[in-house]
Amino acid sequence: MKTVELRIAVGAPRALPGLRAVPTHRFAMPRFARRVGLVGLACCCAAALLATGACTTTYRVSEAHTLPRNTMPDRMSELRIAETALDSGNVELATTLYEKVVAADPRSVAGLTGLGDTLYAVGDFTRAAVHYERARQVDANAIAPMIGIARVAIHQRRFDDAISLYRQVLALTPDAPLASAGLGAALDLKGDHVAAQAVLRQALKANPGDPGLSINLGLSLTLNGNPRDGANVLLDVTRYPGAPPQARQDLALAYGLLGNSEAAAAILGQDLPKASVQDNLRFYEIQPNRMTPPPASMLPASKRSATTSGDTTSGTTPAITAR
Repeated sequence: MKTVELRIAVGAPRALPGLRAVPTHRFAMPRFARRVGLVGLACCCAAALLATGACTTTYRVSEAHTLPRNTMPDRMSELRIAETALDSGNVELATTLYEKVVAADPRSVAGLTGLGDTLYAVGDFTRAAVHYERARQVDANAIAPMIGIARVAIHQRRFDDAISLYRQVLALTPDAPLASAGLGAALDLKGDHVAAQAVLRQALKANPGDPGLSINLGLSLTLNGNPRDGANVLLDVTRYPGAPPQARQDLALAYGLLGNSEAAAAILGQDLPKASVQDNLRFYEIQPNRMTPPPASMLPASKRSATTSGDTTSGTTPAITAR
């Protein structure tokens, strides 16, 4: 809002150079008329000067006090930051942000599921399941909490429950890679490798090159007595620099079951101390479906020193992952 002061200098006019003053005639006017006339003249002059901007004005402008901006990110931004933090391993930050979202909205499916994910990440599967169930009570068809409950069921070795949940998810989202990989893992852990491979191959047709599906298929083939086929599938994944560590771990298992301990050791030795490498190699040797390698003298010279792909970097004891 502006406060305007109008200052009008009233005084005798100054003669301009080169011009003569012209005498004026004075007329006698009543005092009241003169006052009215002067007031009217002043008003007319003021209006004219304001319209043309030819007067000197002083502005007193009161400052507008705007509302302070909300410096905190909105809820969707908090959820994205929390998800990124969890993916990068910062469970503490992710937990704080998810708790804040749930405090603001106790029925937030994303917030409740996120809290379940943070507990799942630290191995607290029982409490994770509680948050997943709360999210599912809010939205019975929400995919993320259903997958969370299925993953907990796998870790608790309730494979039938996990299989049922994953099938429900796939009924809502056919060939979804995350649910298909989880279903394949549950079927493999139950011992039904043929069914697991059928699910994974079908999902790969809809999602070509998906690393999670390929890793689980390679491991399924390896566990089903086809480590060579499993290694070929896993090599397609590990050839890329950003391949998940699980792919390399499973590839080491495939080489170990093929009897190629040198190749398995080369993979494991990139990340593990020597003692742990030897533990894994002994684990491979006691597997009942391990193949016996031919004597070195029977191998062509080109294969005697061959180990594995140069892309391999690290490995630990392989395990099926419920993604």
